[in-house]
Amino acid sequence: MTLLLAPPAPKAGARPLTAEGRRWPGRVLTGAGIALLPWTVCLAATLPPGQAAAWAALDLLEAAALLSAGRRLLRGAPGHRRPAAAAALLLLTDAVVDVTTAAPGAELATAVAMALAAELPLAAVCGALALRRERPAQR
Repeated sequence: MTLLLAPPAPKAGARPLTAEGRRWPGRVLTGAGIALLPWTVCLAATLPPGQAAAWAALDLLEAAALLSAGRRLLRGAPGHRRPAAAAALLLLTDAVVDVTTAAPGAELATAVAMALAAELPLAAVCGALALRRERPAQR
């Protein structure tokens, strides 16, 4: 069980994440997490009740993971890797389910556009952050 909870080993040659390197991803992740909140309210108000609950839950989990990783990055606190990994997985899931369940036409075009413009690039940033080792604390 411990092996499942251990963080992934960093790639050989990967540079540690510095304080300067935390600033822009922290802002991006925090901004995306905040932006998901009104989007979630919009979905909950416009979708049928069963779908609204499922999509709202997924989007709230994404927002929580993004906000957690972003806040830790901005504060320079350790522990951003796990929430970033969770956000990456949730964003990938969101993109795949959006595209595969969309009706042909405008709905599918919108799902593909959102996946390509927002969900997949953000998942890539989160995945890269999850794999990058943290700089050891200086004494």
